[in-house]
Amino acid sequence: MILYIVIIPLFVSLLTPLFGMFNRKYAYFISLLGAIITFLFVIFTYKKVVTHGKEYYWFGGFEPPFGIEYVVDGLNLILLLIISFIYLLVIIYSKKSSEKEIEDKRLSLFYCLLNLFFTGILGIVVTGDIFNLYVFVEIASLSSYTLIALGPKRQSLMASYNYLILGTIGATFVLIGIGYIFMATGSLNMADIKSRLVPIYHSKMVRTAFTFITLGLCLKLALFPLHIWLPNAYAYAPSSVGALLAATGTKVSAYALIRVLYSVFTIDFDTNVIPFNKVFVFISLIAILAGSFLALAQKNLKKMLAYSSIGQIGYITLGIAMSNEISLQGSVLHIFNHSLMKCALFFIAGGIFYKKGIENINDMKGIAKEMPFTMAFFVIAGLSLVGVPLTVGFLSKWYLLLGAISQKYFFVIPVILISSLLSFIYIWRVIETAYFKDSNSTKSSSEMPLGMIAPVAVVTILCIYFGIFTELPLLLTKEAIRILIGN
Repeated sequence: MILYIVIIPLFVSLLTPLFGMFNRKYAYFISLLGAIITFLFVIFTYKKVVTHGKEYYWFGGFEPPFGIEYVVDGLNLILLLIISFIYLLVIIYSKKSSEKEIEDKRLSLFYCLLNLFFTGILGIVVTGDIFNLYVFVEIASLSSYTLIALGPKRQSLMASYNYLILGTIGATFVLIGIGYIFMATGSLNMADIKSRLVPIYHSKMVRTAFTFITLGLCLKLALFPLHIWLPNAYAYAPSSVGALLAATGTKVSAYALIRVLYSVFTIDFDTNVIPFNKVFVFISLIAILAGSFLALAQKNLKKMLAYSSIGQIGYITLGIAMSNEISLQGSVLHIFNHSLMKCALFFIAGGIFYKKGIENINDMKGIAKEMPFTMAFFVIAGLSLVGVPLTVGFLSKWYLLLGAISQKYFFVIPVILISSLLSFIYIWRVIETAYFKDSNSTKSSSEMPLGMIAPVAVVTILCIYFGIFTELPLLLTKEAIRILIGN
């Protein structure tokens, strides 16, 4: 069952160029079918894990640490659910948006790369082998470089090139760190490495490995100040790609960081051997504020959302750095919640570009009259990003605040409140322009096509639903943290 989750999108990525030779529309339908089947397999896996506990798959029947292991537990189950669901919505959304932004002759390549990216991020989530994790990171990265380059503007090429350079540096750091771990332990299986590392925690080789892997993943994660590649990559990629990267790409890197910190190393190592948590708390707070201030200065809607993501990444790493049960739950919740919020917002930005051809916020005067449903969804997703009660954004921020209080990090509280205020200001700027400024257009209605607005409606409704009915996300994240910290 677990193997099929990774194999299906990989198989589909091979089929799309083949069938695209006959009719390029087939590439879309095959990708849609693959996304549906993969999502169903994830649902079946979810039921098995909830009923029977962890699910394993050993390649060739070789028992770890000698063979490659795939494993699904309470932590990566959350990622599998959100990734497969978001990807299905992205495929549905992409049919219309890609017609405008992707050259017809490149559509087969576009869907082939989308499925390769999907394969990569799913592989990162399910693998229990640290070198295999690196391989999947590279599959996802290489496909994302090309996807960004397929954007409709010339800036897409430079954005892809910058991401390629910095992403390669990050991947090199990760690979060097993995090499040091293998030299120190003789193993690549994460669970096996964890037991072998404990007696040699004070080894310089182990500390060096930790440093290289952490830096590499932070670069992939775009944690401030290693964020330089992200704004242009999100802003100039095709709209469906920007939404997919914002909702899943950095979240999977955050998951990989959590896995390394708590499934390869331990809380004792992270807090006592290396003062990781103390340094990372302050870096995260700086990221939260820097991302919010930079978003405030943007005139381009997609760039505003991209810089906003840098601040939201800071929330995720803040929960990781505070290293207590409540803050970690807040961090995992924010991975889940931010995926929904940012997917909706990038979908909306892409829809506005599709219908109106505009990206500048000042050009959106009175657009709420022409696209009332689209802008209503923007208001809901935007308020969720701010963290208004009864939205998913409030839930994760609340847990981060509780985690900070339990750790007696009271200086975290004003930073989260200031960032939320700044988020409200830049979201309100769009709302004010759309609702309270007169438009020069004479059109009365110009909504997105149904295939684009339906995915927007789904993720926006979920931003409210899981903000009110919190049982499922809280149950899943609590189980995830129990597995991470061994309680």
